[in-house]
Amino acid sequence: MARKPTPPGTPPTTGPGHIADLVRGAVPPLHPAGLPFVLAPLGVAVLGRKRTWVRRGALATAAACATFFRHPHRVPPNRVGVVVAPADGEVALVDSAVPPSELEMGTEPLPRVSIFLSVLDVHVQRSPVGGVVQKVVHRAGQFLSADLADASEVNERNSMLLHTPAGHDIAVVQIAGLLARRIICDAKVGDTLPIGDTYGLIRFGSRVDTYFPAGTKLLAERGQRTIGGETVIAQLP
Repeated sequence: MARKPTPPGTPPTTGPGHIADLVRGAVPPLHPAGLPFVLAPLGVAVLGRKRTWVRRGALATAAACATFFRHPHRVPPNRVGVVVAPADGEVALVDSAVPPSELEMGTEPLPRVSIFLSVLDVHVQRSPVGGVVQKVVHRAGQFLSADLADASEVNERNSMLLHTPAGHDIAVVQIAGLLARRIICDAKVGDTLPIGDTYGLIRFGSRVDTYFPAGTKLLAERGQRTIGGETVIAQLP
């Protein structure tokens, strides 16, 4: 299902393994969801190889899709009580809001950080904390631009509730955007996700909201660029 982050303290590889790691570090692997989008234009390139414009156009499309569905390796921090960004992108909101009603987390506003993903960002989502999946709920909705404040309320979304070993509840919500038409969530209720573990993906422009328990110290700043699985955005109480 998920691409596992490197556990802290893992010894470095040597010899051929080290060379392979260097290649993987320079050329991020492809998320499985992207395979059809890359293989289809490659097939067109093969069939139309005698027509230069067809071959070049198909190869360019395959390269663009491979770039969009890239799945780079990430190493999460090992500090106790931190929450990492669930996605690459730009912090659009640092505020308080009521979590999605389907998660049944109450009606009081909780600290929230929203990250907007452009079509150029890595689009996999990663677990912001280590914990057990308590709920996963998909809700149909609109496809407004994901950088609008109303997107959290009205857009199609997939909400997941995580319960940490320390007893904290963290909600992470995948929100479709103007161009997004597919939200993928591989996590299931009862799964245990390590911090930084890949659990899903949104296709073609989106947003990810993270809700924290009261008393959490938010460390993200609006306009900040985040690296999913690595950038610390909050410290739990």
